[in-house]
Amino acid sequence: MQRMDSGALMIRPSEIRDAGDLIALDHLVWTEETTPGPLKWRSREDYLQHSPPGSQLLALNQGRLYGYVGFGSPSPMKSHRHVCEINIAVHPEFRRSGIGRQLVEAVKRHVRDYGIRKLRLRVLASNEVALTFYRSCGFQEEGRLREEFYLGGHYVDEIFMGLMLTGEQNEETGTA
Repeated sequence: MQRMDSGALMIRPSEIRDAGDLIALDHLVWTEETTPGPLKWRSREDYLQHSPPGSQLLALNQGRLYGYVGFGSPSPMKSHRHVCEINIAVHPEFRRSGIGRQLVEAVKRHVRDYGIRKLRLRVLASNEVALTFYRSCGFQEEGRLREEFYLGGHYVDEIFMGLMLTGEQNEETGTA
């Protein structure tokens, strides 16, 4: 793990110009151990169609991409608008440095402005590091699809986790 200058970390929404760095990070972090189907984008346009500008918050230090949190509605249904599904990727050199936690906190603040009451995510049961991290951020297991994927010669469960944003204390004002 490389050290980072914590004072220089900037979190901002993604822009078109970030696509190349985001594609490179996806190719690095999304492997058979972390996702059922490694992400291999065919083109920049393909990536931008799947992850349009503004659909991610990026963690950058001196212009270098350290990680991102992607967010969006899990479905087009009006009755599902209060839920936001997230996915997090942190460059391997900068894991365990607090970036993932800062991204979770940033997306929580960001989505509240849009009436989001719940964050949800999916994670492979074999990804113990991610499970431990998400639990430490307050996510709870809400469901499990047994033997959902066959990866590396083994069946792997997919775990659904959720975090209710209602009732959380606002860190800045001290109010709920």
